[in-house]
This record gives sequence, structure tokens and C-alpha cells, in this order.
Amino acid sequence: MLCLVFPPFFGRKGQSQMQRKLKSIKTRKAVAKRFKITGSGKIVRNRPGKRHLLASKNAKRRRKLGTATLVDKTDHARVLENLPFSH
Repeated sequence: MLCLVFPPFFGRKGQSQMQRKLKSIKTRKAVAKRFKITGSGKIVRNRPGKRHLLASKNAKRRRKLGTATLVDKTDHARVLENLPFSH
């Protein structure tokens, strides 16, 4: 009787089956481009509305749209979930 013994996993050398199944943690690049984390841990975002139709907005409003603002505390968890290496 012919008995063939196969290794339990056909893959890269030195890499177990468990290591191949683990999913790597990745940063969401769309979130990384939109939000920055300050040194004290606050999250900063840009204000929307400064791309087009600027002629109908007055100068004070356009200036305010150019400044950054803080993200609300209710959204902190959602942003940090997508930026695993930032904090």
C-alpha cells in the first residue's frame, strides 16, 4: 500500500498557517488625508465649502472656511478606528 505524507501547509517557507491567516492592520488613506492628530490628541479637520461657488460667499465667510476646526468628541472613536497607528 502506498502512503503519501504531505505537510499540513503548502506556502512560503518559515511561515505557519496561523501567520498567513492573520489580517494586517491598515490605515485608511482617505481618512489619513482628511484628518490630523495634534500633539495633545485632538483631531483636526478642514471645513467644507471652499471648493467652488465662492463668488456668492463674502470675504469673512471665505476666510473662516480656510481655517481648520476640531472634530466633535462623538466622532473621535470613528476617526481613530481608521487611523490605527496615529495615537
